[in-house]
Amino acid sequence: MSTLVIRGLHVSVETEDGPKEILKGVDLTVNSGEIHAIMGPNGSGKSTLAYSIAGHPKYQVTSGSVHLDGIDVLEMTVDQRARAGLFLAMQYPVEVPGVSVSNFLRTAATAIRGEAPKLRTWVGEVKAAMTALSMDPAFSERNVNEGFSGGEKKRHEILQMELLKPKMAILDETDSGLDVDALRVVSEGVNRIAANGDLGVLLITHYTRILRHIKPDFVHVFSAGRIVEQGGSELADRLEAQGYAEYATK
Repeated sequence: MSTLVIRGLHVSVETEDGPKEILKGVDLTVNSGEIHAIMGPNGSGKSTLAYSIAGHPKYQVTSGSVHLDGIDVLEMTVDQRARAGLFLAMQYPVEVPGVSVSNFLRTAATAIRGEAPKLRTWVGEVKAAMTALSMDPAFSERNVNEGFSGGEKKRHEILQMELLKPKMAILDETDSGLDVDALRVVSEGVNRIAANGDLGVLLITHYTRILRHIKPDFVHVFSAGRIVEQGGSELADRLEAQGYAEYATK
């Protein structure tokens, strides 16, 4: 069992007019086996939370704490956070020209596991994971995300998650840009990986359509850099019907 504990998190970014506070005191606990949906309007701080946990240099933590299994995440470099078991699936996955998917995945797995996976076993792992995600095996020889469609990029993110086996996965608007079929495949992938109970999931989304496939245990509504309401999946249903207007003044 693993636990991600966020307490009193305040985060700012630099602007032309000086520092601007985006997160204004976020408290959140995610345990293995739990799926937490973070919902809210544009600009409410959802993605800032994701990238702050992952260690993006643009976001300056001004106060508060983030601990994974009792260890201070904020004292770690980005790669140390990944090795500790934090995984970020980005809303807009970047292209990495000149690096094949197969080399990228094996290098990442080596860093996480502390040794290179045995090639024959590794090929089988990759093939099985790609088949489950309806990915053409030929993708493994293409450069990372180069020329990939939106759906292919998101499947590749879930492929990484399945092979790297993190403790906590932060999925930043994974449903963005997906058609109906890709949304189903990606959601099934998340559910399959989470089913063994070893993974905690922080799912950031604007919309409830992905929550029809991935059922959250908890829903947290963000507004103006804070969590302003929490509940179960019924809260997501209410947001679908009523939107975020009631939180505009909170």
